[in-house]
Formats: sequence, structure tokens, C-alpha cells
Amino acid sequence: MKRLWVTGYRSYELGVFSDKDPKLAIIKYALSNSLKSLLEEGKIDWVISGANLGTEQWGLETAISLQNDYSVHTALMTPYLEFSKRWNDSNQMKYQNLTDQVDFTASTSDYPYMRPVQLKNYQNFMLEHTDRALLLYDPEHSGKPKYDYEAIKKYQEKSDYPLDIIDFYDLQEAAEEYEENHQKNFY
Repeated sequence: MKRLWVTGYRSYELGVFSDKDPKLAIIKYALSNSLKSLLEEGKIDWVISGANLGTEQWGLETAISLQNDYSVHTALMTPYLEFSKRWNDSNQMKYQNLTDQVDFTASTSDYPYMRPVQLKNYQNFMLEHTDRALLLYDPEHSGKPKYDYEAIKKYQEKSDYPLDIIDFYDLQEAAEEYEENHQKNFY
């Protein structure tokens, strides 16, 4: 198995508050390009992510959308039980739909949220049960992914663990390419 951990910014950190936000099409386009490249190079056959609103769910949605053309499995992991319990109905429905579509789902803890160590244990689990990572993260613009980025960098000191990053420059390039490709379709 060749397993990829996909994580990155939360939706609110990128100012994406709707599935119809034009930024989301660009983000998914960039994620899709990265996943396709890794799949075509034979570097992955599993996409494993968390359930956070934003990059994690978008990464899984993107991987699921590629399953017709690529042999790729998906897994959704949470750091504790009842992960989406405090979310609004719309977000809980998105979460439930996603758990219904992935090939595997589980929690790294057998309990609802109790203490921060569950988050650290989840992070360690993801590092130890994947072979590489894809982060939607720009080190020049901190945010929640900073903690995963730092953990990956530390893990790389003792393990061969490739890290691919989609930063804001990459997103800008993806936006230009996306716009160019979609303009061609109008003529």
C-alpha cells in the first residue's frame, strides 16, 4: 500500500464558506492535479484524510471523484468519536455523505473529545500509517496546518517521508490554468 495523508487549511482560513465559492473550484483543481500526478506515477493508492471542513474533506471528495479513472481508495480518520457532533446540520450532513462514500472510516480514539492528547495521537497515527503527505499550506501564511507541517518536518528527520505542498503561488498558477482551460471550452 502507498498511502497519502491529505491535510491543510480549514475552509474558514481560506475564506470559503459555500460549496459555490469560485475559490473552491480552484482548490479542488489544484488538489486534483496533485493527486492525478501521484497516481499516474504510481506513488499512491490510498488517500487518507481527516474530517475537518476544508482541505481534508475537499481532498477526499476530489479523490472520490477520481475513482472512475484511477484505482484509488479513500479513508476518513477522526481523532475522536462524535467528531462532528457540534457542527450545524448542513455540515453534519456533508460529513455523513462523505463517510458514506469513502472506502474506510475510523477514529483513532475510542472516546469522544476529552483532552488535547487525542489530537496529538491522531497526528502521530497519520504519520505512522501513511507514506507521504500533501499539504495545502503556505509556510509564509500560518494557520492550523502549521502544526501538521511542523510534525511532518520533525518526522522527516528520522523517516523517509515525502511532503508535497500546494502553497498560494501554486493556487495562483492553478487559477490561471483553470481559467485558461475553461475559456477554451467557451469558444
